[in-house]
Amino acid sequence: QVHLVESGGGLVQPGGSLRLSCAASGFTFSSYTMEWYRQAPGKERELVAGISMYGGRTDYADSVKGRFTISRDNAKKTVYLQMNSLKPEDTAVYYCRVPAVRGGPYWGQGTQVTVSS
Repeated sequence: QVHLVESGGGLVQPGGSLRLSCAASGFTFSSYTMEWYRQAPGKERELVAGISMYGGRTDYADSVKGRFTISRDNAKKTVYLQMNSLKPEDTAVYYCRVPAVRGGPYWGQGTQVTVSS
């Protein structure tokens, strides 16, 4: 059974940093692209970043390029999102997703990130 568990969210001041983690189980983690999405109140869920199986390719939404970094540790079956220079508009629930596992896509439960002074 596929499980994705996010952690690391919280309240941070503008300009601050957070590191989100997503621990995966129930599938061969190193065989799949992993993604981070976010959903702000009243808005649609949007793709923030993606990373290929071994981390050789990463993609980012224009709104986070240069500020966010996605990475993964296949030995730990974990994907990370390092978020720097956070802005109030980054406030959202952040979700981890694995799109291609049979029966998917699968989502985590989300972790709240609030950027406010």
